[in-house]
Amino acid sequence: MALIAQVSDTHFGADVPHVVEALVALLRPLSPDLLVLSGDLTQRARAREFAAARDFVRRLAPARTLVLPGNHDIPLFDLARRAFAPYARFAACFGDELEPSFESDELLVLGVNTTRRWLHIDGRVSGAQVERVCARLRGARPGQLRVVVTHQPVYVSRPQDRKDLLGGHERALPAWCEAGADVVLGGHIHLPQVHVMRERRPDLPRAMWCVQAGTATSSRVRWEAPNSVNLLRYEAPSAPGEAPRCTAERWDHAAAEGRFVRVETHPMRLDRSAPAVG
Repeated sequence: MALIAQVSDTHFGADVPHVVEALVALLRPLSPDLLVLSGDLTQRARAREFAAARDFVRRLAPARTLVLPGNHDIPLFDLARRAFAPYARFAACFGDELEPSFESDELLVLGVNTTRRWLHIDGRVSGAQVERVCARLRGARPGQLRVVVTHQPVYVSRPQDRKDLLGGHERALPAWCEAGADVVLGGHIHLPQVHVMRERRPDLPRAMWCVQAGTATSSRVRWEAPNSVNLLRYEAPSAPGEAPRCTAERWDHAAAEGRFVRVETHPMRLDRSAPAVG
């Protein structure tokens, strides 16, 4: 059994301290195989905010981390830094790799940097990024859960959120689906959701899941959802012909109890009926 913890939009600098403590209390005992931070670690990309995000991760002591920048992790008002060193503070705390990946016997997780230095809120994926991810997906082993991570969402359920869709998602979704992606993780809109994409996009060649995380620790919650995180549990087939098992769990911060509680569990049927074409 492999466990992925998806933590998104922590917005250190606008975080709620008691929610941070509750999240540490949830995740540290679980010791996830992979901790995914899907962007917007900070509120204004200040050095002290990145340091707080780094210290938060160190407290969790996960086996492995995969950390992506979000649009808030590029300086907004410091135009010189935005122009010439937009990721310097991110790199000082989390390393120079802006598109990290993780691979184990059970997992293949691929990060995509969807931020652009001159895009304040919006994100974009290029053709080269789409093809790079496809090449890695096509090389996945049969027993691996194949996950792509972006910051901006590849799908939104409400018309008012369409402005926040990832630029280039029209090309990326079918390409990643055909190449074998099982799940696309995202954040940005602070609204947790789980969708099987073939119900939304009948043109897709296979079933593929979109799992969106809410804001983990920020005060900037939406009325529909409190602070929340996702846990993905995956069990690879143990015998020929056996189907893999995967669930996505949503855990919300319950203010009255002062802790994160599981509020939804989504069994995700992984469609391996149309293997990727090399």
